[in-house]
Amino acid sequence: MEEIPIEAQREDNNDFLANPEVKKNYSLLQDIGVIEHIKSLNRDIRNYETLLTRGLDIFNRTTIDEIMDATVYQIYDQFVPVFIAFLWKPVQTKEDITIRAYKNCQPVDINLHVDNITPFEKFFRKYPLPINFELLAFQLSNDEALKPYLDIKTEIAVPILGPFGLYGIILIGNKNFDDGYNRDELYFLQQLMCFVSQAIKNLLHYEHSLRDVKTGLYNHGFFLTRLNEEILRTKRINYYSSIIVMDVDRFKNFNDTYGHLAGDRVLEHVAQVIKNGVREIDIPSRFGGEEFTVLLPDTDKHTVWNIAERLRLSIAGMKVPWDIPLPQVTISMGIYTFDGNAADINSIIRRADEALYISKERGRNRCTLWNPGVVDPHPDQGCSIEKLQIYTPIVEML
Repeated sequence: MEEIPIEAQREDNNDFLANPEVKKNYSLLQDIGVIEHIKSLNRDIRNYETLLTRGLDIFNRTTIDEIMDATVYQIYDQFVPVFIAFLWKPVQTKEDITIRAYKNCQPVDINLHVDNITPFEKFFRKYPLPINFELLAFQLSNDEALKPYLDIKTEIAVPILGPFGLYGIILIGNKNFDDGYNRDELYFLQQLMCFVSQAIKNLLHYEHSLRDVKTGLYNHGFFLTRLNEEILRTKRINYYSSIIVMDVDRFKNFNDTYGHLAGDRVLEHVAQVIKNGVREIDIPSRFGGEEFTVLLPDTDKHTVWNIAERLRLSIAGMKVPWDIPLPQVTISMGIYTFDGNAADINSIIRRADEALYISKERGRNRCTLWNPGVVDPHPDQGCSIEKLQIYTPIVEML
């Protein structure tokens, strides 16, 4: 019986080579390429196992940031590109995009200034695979749209597609220590990006289900869910949390005088100020119409008052671009702080609404903090709510 080389035994240790007939005819099988074919299949199996392991590592991440970090690590481990950049739409119904770039696995600023990714959508709908960017540029032949990507020397473009269109693009630069990407490397990227794309789409779909389409803030249902969770948490831990209910003053005038599109623009800008003015742990939401809410976990009366005043002044000072100059936008606010003794979700919202009503009655563009008595001392300030409202700067409507 012909003896099988030690190297072959080590590399291809499987049932096939253990077969006595294979051992007897090993040289013949080697000469006609069967052994080499088995080696190739084994390499493919190992590569797929590696790909599956890496893909699952990405797929199991629970935030966009975690997915991006894991993807960058896997790509750098395989290719060491000059850069990787993610472009995606946080709100699918808007053109605005977010850009995040990496060099040497570290987040960096990148000289890429683009407003939207719409020019690529039709192409990627037809060819939804990773593609050499020069070939993409040749197919699109739109120098103005492509120039920013060519300026940073993009080598590979990978689409993130979903039922609502092109969600984003992953850009990969050329390799640091080698020539361009070969066929096998492009195939690896294609397969890995299937995991990345699906993971990002899943999270975006989940986020979109929680968001208000017009403003990008959380929707009313998610706010109520989180408020109910926070009520239960304050009962367990016994600390203070707060909510702010706010309403755009005289919003109907914007719609009636300047049109509903102008009113939408006002809501979008108010929402952006609110989002930028609260903490990551807070839950800013659109409650409905021109009314917004913010849930502020672990926040006492003094802190929530300062936050509310900062938001009020920021909105009163913002400019909303429109064809015809719009009047100054202001908001009125109602604040309620609760602890473990809070009755229920309805009473909390009702009291914040009552405080909002007082703000409206007293001239708008102001905050009111609900307390059992209107002149109850405001915490840590030694004066009444009534006095606080008198001393709060009021910006008059134009």
